[in-house]
Amino acid sequence: MDKKPTQTKSPASAKGTRSEELSVKTPNVGEFAFGKENYRLMLIGLAIIVAGFLLMVGGGSTDPNTFNPEIFSFRRITLAPILILTGYVVEIFAIMKKPKD
Repeated sequence: MDKKPTQTKSPASAKGTRSEELSVKTPNVGEFAFGKENYRLMLIGLAIIVAGFLLMVGGGSTDPNTFNPEIFSFRRITLAPILILTGYVVEIFAIMKKPKD
């Protein structure tokens, strides 16, 4: 009885076939990292932040010897910081949101 030698694949050829089987997604060159909705949400967040800072402006006095209690108004102490923090949360959400393909 003649025994025929069995063919074995070399590790290099096995690696080649394995890499052919695995499909690796490569990022398309020239595509933006964010989608249209991400940019829209970023602009909304930026507008909220700017509105918060604009609400915080003012309340000063032209005379340094007089006190203006307007500096401690609800708008400057509570509302404006809440708007600014909300704007930052919207910005983080806009960055983390996965764009639609």
